Amino acid sequence: MTDLTVETRRIDPVPSLIPYASASRPLLFLRRGDGIAGLGEALRMEFRGPTRVQDAAAAWREVAASARVDDDVRVRGSGLVAFGAFTFDDASARSSVLIVPEVVIGRRDGVGWITRVNGAETAVAASPLGTEYRLSLHPGAQSPDAYRAAVATAVDRILAGDLKKVVLARDLVGHVPEGADLRRVLLELALGYPDTWTFSVDGHLGSSPETLVRVTEGTVTARVLAGSHARGSDAEADAAASLELATSSKDLDEHRFAVESVLAALRPHGPGITANELPFALKLPNLWHLASDVHGRLSDGSGALDLVAALHPTAAVAGTPTAAAMAAIRELEPFDRGRYAGPVGWVDQSGDGKWAISLRSAEVDANGTLTAFAGAGIVAESDPDRELAETKLKFRPIVEAFG
Repeated sequence: MTDLTVETRRIDPVPSLIPYASASRPLLFLRRGDGIAGLGEALRMEFRGPTRVQDAAAAWREVAASARVDDDVRVRGSGLVAFGAFTFDDASARSSVLIVPEVVIGRRDGVGWITRVNGAETAVAASPLGTEYRLSLHPGAQSPDAYRAAVATAVDRILAGDLKKVVLARDLVGHVPEGADLRRVLLELALGYPDTWTFSVDGHLGSSPETLVRVTEGTVTARVLAGSHARGSDAEADAAASLELATSSKDLDEHRFAVESVLAALRPHGPGITANELPFALKLPNLWHLASDVHGRLSDGSGALDLVAALHPTAAVAGTPTAAAMAAIRELEPFDRGRYAGPVGWVDQSGDGKWAISLRSAEVDANGTLTAFAGAGIVAESDPDRELAETKLKFRPIVEAFG
């Protein structure tokens, strides 16, 4: 593996990172305008199978240990970084990737920087967004009727005691025009959902509200989302929707399973890691979510990728017990999720980083085929029609961004 030489220098903060990314294969991870954008590939590593995240963590430690880094800026995201996207399922046909760009442009808290790897001479400039385009998305392998049937089957199995919760997804498909500028979609997502993580890694893009894990100098934080309700049409209806969610036994049970799975995964790495006692209602443009924040100190020196390996898949995207939920997903979903509901984010030389769960997302393959996914947590009280309606709400960010 080639040793990397990395140089980071301060620049004036750019107004927006998105115009600096590639139009066809953008690398991006940002929230509220702050984050990083990458150009080119100085190093690409691919992983598959049940140990893909552990293998990536080990490979990254080797890369980071041998890299020569000259970083005058020293903020989160400066210096050596890799963008990453991992598949949801161990058996996925898709690869999981870590990509070190040739050039990274970053901004955070009023500080701007540029990182060049191996002396890359790639020209760096904001470029105008390409021609506007619109496309329609249509039901894919899991039709609405088939989804209702899958939910009903899952409820029967939960009532029989086979499992407590399972997250079932369905898909929409479309085709992106040749030469389409994917940055247009990222801009729509970033403007429409500023409080989410807008990301794009290796053709996988979206805007996720859920932080899987963030590690900064030995401190770990995460945000767990499970349980949702449509926003109301006016202030009074919106307040009622929030209250209904906060008092829903179905949604509270779904949320509790998700929080417990995160705490169980993290506490071996820091016994003092805790979650807020009660969930709070998180307001997004199209949904209310039940949310809990998890935080604490790590006691074993784990890095972000080590914790990604420990956490994935959480009950928020798979179910509980995990093995039974994964078996049900493989049986009831007639597709490979690919990187949907998998970890997506970045890691730096010290092992710190930010990782979201790939929700409100879509995959664009080399032929321009777009596949979007949305899912809902199924518990004993779930109703097939309501769960289908929930997936329609969760599709909305991607459908509107492309449409």
